[in-house]
Amino acid sequence: MSTTTTVALGGRRRRIAAVMSLVLAAVAAMTITTLFTRDEAQAHGATVFPGSRQYLCYFDALSGNGALDPYNEACQSALDQGGANAFYNWFGNLDSNGAGQTVGYIPDGQICNGGGRGPYDFSAFNDPGNWPKTHVTAGDTVQWRYNNWAHHPGKFDLYITKNGWDPNQPIGWDDLEKFQTFTNPASNGGPGSNDHYYYANLTLPQKSGYHMVFTHWVRSDSNENFYACSDVVFDGGNGEVSGIRPGADLPGNDGGVVDPTDDPTSDDPTDPGTGNPTGACTATASVSSWNGGATVNITVRNTSTAPVSDWMIHWLWPPNSGITIRDSWSTTISSMGDMQMAGPAAWNGTISSSGSATFGFNVTGTLSTMPTMDCIPG
Repeated sequence: MSTTTTVALGGRRRRIAAVMSLVLAAVAAMTITTLFTRDEAQAHGATVFPGSRQYLCYFDALSGNGALDPYNEACQSALDQGGANAFYNWFGNLDSNGAGQTVGYIPDGQICNGGGRGPYDFSAFNDPGNWPKTHVTAGDTVQWRYNNWAHHPGKFDLYITKNGWDPNQPIGWDDLEKFQTFTNPASNGGPGSNDHYYYANLTLPQKSGYHMVFTHWVRSDSNENFYACSDVVFDGGNGEVSGIRPGADLPGNDGGVVDPTDDPTSDDPTDPGTGNPTGACTATASVSSWNGGATVNITVRNTSTAPVSDWMIHWLWPPNSGITIRDSWSTTISSMGDMQMAGPAAWNGTISSSGSATFGFNVTGTLSTMPTMDCIPG
């Protein structure tokens, strides 16, 4: 099955600095300065095949230095509307009290984000638009895949739009029909990885043209539910994805490139969509461990000749590590499960060429060295 990459969808390009301001605004909204507790949501994931809007938009937007610069115009609109946290937490489109509820609980027009009761703003993913699309053949048996960022038992209900639905309107329940349920499917590896997923054989329904597939993950061990919408074109394809950045890396997807010059949805096939980063940065850490915890001091260094205006450091705690951040200084920190994101405080966002900024935090739990850290410059 061929399920990777890409077609250019031209349009507005955004300065990395502007994108990073969205990142930091979202981070600031979740700032924790004196007390930090892990988010209660522990099950995470989204549809990998057919690729969901939040999954494809994140990996379409993820540029070479880790900043967000969507190539797809609908993905850019989602970033503008909902901010960066929904992208960096693409596996966190959830409702902690969903409990399998559908009609009468999730309003029409808000199906793709499950009614919007989760911690991140996925509301823009309900909007009609020229989203990235997966091209398939009706009646084919393919391998359905759903990222297992955290592992929990439960079922996955798959719905598809009915014939004659209007793609220019938000999806309502009357537009959908259930066509498949997977219960406790197998997985290809453990949680906490972009590359691992639940999987099962899926026979595609007899449809033609453009449709939308809605996936509703209903956990059986809690009331937490997850939601994802995938855009699919029944046109004889073999899993190719169109409408995203040429060369985009899609973890868990297997192959296939759509030539932008052959895709009618491409506004400007020559637009490379590489963004315009204004600097480069690195992050290094010193860890002082003590019984039951540790103190971490991090230095963010500008390694370029251009100023870095705003920055973000992100890393993943090891799965089930039990590490939590107790307090912090000179930074704002937010998290989604094991993913941590640290941005500047009000006074240390801009770093001159060859300059540096520092911040730190205390943790509870066992920590002797910091995990790999990515520095995203503004």
